[in-house]
Amino acid sequence: MEPSLDTWVAEGERVELAGHHIFFRQDGPEGGRPVTLIHGFPTSSHDWAPIVPALVAAGCRVTTFDLLGFGASDKPTGHAFSILEQATIVEALWSRLGIAETALVAHDYGVSVGQELLDRDSARITAMTWLNGGLYADLHRPLRVQRMLHGPLGGVLGRLATERTYRAAMHEILGRPVSDETLHQMWLAASGNGGKRIQHALLRYINDRVEHSARWVKALESYAGPTLFVWGPADPVSGAHVLPRIRERMPSAELVVLDEEPATGHYPQLENPTAVADALTSFLA
Repeated sequence: MEPSLDTWVAEGERVELAGHHIFFRQDGPEGGRPVTLIHGFPTSSHDWAPIVPALVAAGCRVTTFDLLGFGASDKPTGHAFSILEQATIVEALWSRLGIAETALVAHDYGVSVGQELLDRDSARITAMTWLNGGLYADLHRPLRVQRMLHGPLGGVLGRLATERTYRAAMHEILGRPVSDETLHQMWLAASGNGGKRIQHALLRYINDRVEHSARWVKALESYAGPTLFVWGPADPVSGAHVLPRIRERMPSAELVVLDEEPATGHYPQLENPTAVADALTSFLA
């Protein structure tokens, strides 16, 4: 059983980077193969809790962290969040921890951060794994609630959000059931420490994806290192409709489609953790 959010955070640390306090943790042997996991919107690094033990058992040194505005990291109000700033924070964390090279695993919002990092210095990334996310801006299909939060009334709607409305939105994108307790922990990560006040601001990543689309797609498709996609096809946001382009543009990449019934949706690491852990450990080995 994976640790609760409180336990996950208690076992980690907070460090000041680029003027903000960022939560991170490292698991596994100090001399293990470096692997960095980047979470998605609107949750936190706790999403990776079901996967980390398998990576540790495989000999990896696993770095997880909460992006600015997420989880146990600072959630500044009135802040102009951007993917570029998030990538700068990741680079600062790597520098602080002495991580020169690392495999990278990215999900959802994290895929945009990963694309920015690849564009900046692809040689630093020893292997790349992508889980469901908006790799191609024109194929991203945000939920209605996300479109509303991204609109002019987003600030008001975010403050009115409840755990009930959050669960309803999550059920729209999940292909396999996750426990009520897991959904509760996800809500705590998103809403805690004033998180409801900034959800609309975090959604500016949608604009970033459009603005930097050409550069990020080039970084994705030109990466020369080993590449793995672990994909939940039942995801209405970034699911089966993305697969034909992945196959067309990156035919040499390894592709694991989690289509065994019931098919996996937007959160493979939570809906189907054993299959995701098996794919990652095999690929990273």
